[in-house]
Amino acid sequence: METKELKCPIGNERTVTVICPQSGWVPIDFKELWSYRELLYTFVQRDIKVRYKQTALGAAWAIIQPFFMMVVFTIFFGKLAKISSEGIPYPLFSYAALLPWMLFAEGITRSTNSMVVNSRIMTKVYFPRMIMPLSGVISPLADFAVAFVILIGMMLYFGYVPTLNMLWLPLFLILALLTSLGVGLWLSALNVQYRDFHHTVPFLIQLWLFASPVVYPSTLLPEPYSTIYGLNPMAGVIEGFRWALLGTNPPSSMIVMSIVIVLALLISGAFYFKRMEKTFADVV
Repeated sequence: METKELKCPIGNERTVTVICPQSGWVPIDFKELWSYRELLYTFVQRDIKVRYKQTALGAAWAIIQPFFMMVVFTIFFGKLAKISSEGIPYPLFSYAALLPWMLFAEGITRSTNSMVVNSRIMTKVYFPRMIMPLSGVISPLADFAVAFVILIGMMLYFGYVPTLNMLWLPLFLILALLTSLGVGLWLSALNVQYRDFHHTVPFLIQLWLFASPVVYPSTLLPEPYSTIYGLNPMAGVIEGFRWALLGTNPPSSMIVMSIVIVLALLISGAFYFKRMEKTFADVV
C-alpha cells in the first residue's frame, strides 16, 4: 500500500494519512511488516490460546496427534507392510518425520483460513494483510516444541544420542516454515476469492502426506528419481530432519532441489498475495 500524509491547516496538529492501493506486481514492504511485529505477536498468541481453549487435554493434543499417527503407521506400514526404515526402529523413524510434516500441514491449514477467519478485523482497520497467513504459519511452532520433547525422549530410549548434525536442524525447520508460508500465501489469497479451497486443503494435505517420505524412506527411489523427488520440497525437509537427528544418509541433491522449489513458491506466493491484497476487503 502507498501512504500519503495530508496536514491540516495551522492550529490543528492532527495529520491525516491516506492509504492508496498500488497497481501491478507490488514488492514486499519488509519495513512495514517489521513495524507491525507486535500485531503479528498478538495474532500468534491468540491462535495458540484459541486452539486449546475449553479443551480437557489442552496442550497434550500436540503429543496425542503425532503419537497415535506413529502407532498406526508402525502397525500397518512397519509391521504388516514391512516397509524399510533404514535400520532405525520404525516408531522413531516415522515420528521424526511426522513432526516437520505436522508443522507444515498445520501451518497450511491455519494460514489458508486466516483471511476468512479475520475478515471482520480486515474490513475495519488497515495493517499488512500478510501478517495473517504469517501468524498461521508461526503459531504451530508451539505444538512442535511440545512434541519435540517426546522425540528426544524416544531417541534416548532407542539409544540414539544427538550428534553435531543436530546443529543443522534449525535450517530444516526454517525450510519447513518457508514451504508452509509459500503454499499458504497462494491458498489464503485464493481462498478469499474461491471458498472451494477451504474444502480442497484437507484433501491436498492427505495426498501430499503419502507423496512425502513420512512412512517410507526416499532411498526406495533409485537415481535419478530420488533427485527429481526433491521437487516435493517436504521431501528434502523430512529427510533432512532424519539425517540431523538419526544419522541417515545426507540427502544433499534433494535438499538443493527442495530449496529451489521453496524459494520459487515463496517469491511467487508473496507477489500473488500482494497483487490480490487490494481486493480482499471487498470480497471476503
